[in-house]
Amino acid sequence: MRYLQPSRAKDLLTAKEEIAFIDVREHGQYGEGHPFFAVNLPYSRLEMSVSSLLPSKTVRILLLDDNDGIAEKAATRLAALGYDDVCILEAGALAWEDAGHMLFKGINVPSKAFGEMVEHAMSTPSITVEELQARRRDGSNLILLDGRSPREFRSMNIPGALSCPNAELPHRLPALAGDPETIIVVNCAGRTRSIIGAQSLLNLHPANEIYALQNGTQGWCLAGLELQRGSDPGEVPKLDETALAISRDRAATLMSRFGIPQIDLDTLASWQEDETRTLYLFDVRTVEEYSAGHFAGAAHAPGGQLVQATDQCIVVRGARIVVSDDTGLRAANTALWLRGMGHDVAVLRHDASTCNTRVEPRQVEISMNLPVITGDELTDRLASGAVLLDLSPGVAYRAAHIENSIWAIRPRLDALHISTEHEVILASRTAAVAELAAIDLRENGLTRISRLDGTLDDWRKAGLAIVASSDQPREEDCIDFLFFVHSRHEGDLEASRRYLEWEVNLLKQVDAQELSTLNPPAVQRPWNYRASTPR
Repeated sequence: MRYLQPSRAKDLLTAKEEIAFIDVREHGQYGEGHPFFAVNLPYSRLEMSVSSLLPSKTVRILLLDDNDGIAEKAATRLAALGYDDVCILEAGALAWEDAGHMLFKGINVPSKAFGEMVEHAMSTPSITVEELQARRRDGSNLILLDGRSPREFRSMNIPGALSCPNAELPHRLPALAGDPETIIVVNCAGRTRSIIGAQSLLNLHPANEIYALQNGTQGWCLAGLELQRGSDPGEVPKLDETALAISRDRAATLMSRFGIPQIDLDTLASWQEDETRTLYLFDVRTVEEYSAGHFAGAAHAPGGQLVQATDQCIVVRGARIVVSDDTGLRAANTALWLRGMGHDVAVLRHDASTCNTRVEPRQVEISMNLPVITGDELTDRLASGAVLLDLSPGVAYRAAHIENSIWAIRPRLDALHISTEHEVILASRTAAVAELAAIDLRENGLTRISRLDGTLDDWRKAGLAIVASSDQPREEDCIDFLFFVHSRHEGDLEASRRYLEWEVNLLKQVDAQELSTLNPPAVQRPWNYRASTPR
């Protein structure tokens, strides 16, 4: 194994060479504190998405853990998949902090820090919940647009809001607010997508008044108002030929104004054949448009959510990124913000709606070689001394699991100390998770391993007792769940206050090196947050 000291690793993260800084701890551990540029690929699911997120086998990979041996395990798995330049951060996350570097709570940290910078640097106007309600009461011609994903809108929304994900806002504007007198307010659950969505519209210089709703749905609740839950997000409005022509014109203007590069299909083909560079090709249209046909090799990543969650989609810093759509506007708007976050991004100068490819990029195929048993067989196996391990997410196990099963997660299988004489049966909501856990169990000397087929409903029908346990696993053991961001959407107003305070103060924690990678489009030189005065 090869190791890097934190000081050396920090320098590499803003050098010109490609690097993937991967935190292999589980999601909850990652969210409680990780380096600014680290992305999370939990060891429990590592091999399931690695081929699409790390398409180049020669890219430099730096792994981070809690100095508990999980990075070494991950390095072994990656080497088996053909990755030949893997090293480990010496002594893990605490060593990073001991070296004077920040560990950031939460997720999507680069995107959220960038959103805060955009608001200050571009003077994005905002409106409070109280001001919004006053405008509504006085009969203002106003539309409230929720820039989150349809799934999030369905989870909860402000009454009267329409669902229109951020990347769709500029593209659908003629159909949403053709009247220049219409006041447009963009909201999300907190701050970032409200700011980016509103500024995306402002960059088009429409005649409308446009505002970001301060603090989004959480601000709504903090004002003592109720959210709706289970609302149908509906479909985004269709565009006629006139609106599509407007979208194309606005795309050309946006790319010219901000110097966004474009490439043709021949250049894309040459980049796809270049084994010395990592390439991500994203289609930023709606899922329905993507499913109808897209460029070969393109992954679906709706533009607004891609900008929000770069740390979930773009693992390799310094990689080439190409974004595609039909008119160019959604791709250009996405590229604008990604370039502002320091990424190398170009727009594909071709209409993705003319493509016939309907196959998504291939993932690593996990060998399904475990013997499979049914719920009907389980009782006899347990009576004969078999051990039943439930690999469901920790909070899912709390809600429902087979009686007498043991909750387990891949990075902590060693701590179970299961005798090699026992048969082990693995229950999992995802078969691949069980197959991956079996690799580690076999390395511990266990030879009789099976996977339980079916779902909770199947197991109930087989007569198995399904029980709940509100405190097992313990909160500190649910390393795959981030409690920090959860309860703010469940009516916990204090959690919302803490979260919004965290967002607002995020930039104060970012050091000069990290800040140097974030440059909102209107800023011609690196922006010094500490020297600025917020509006």
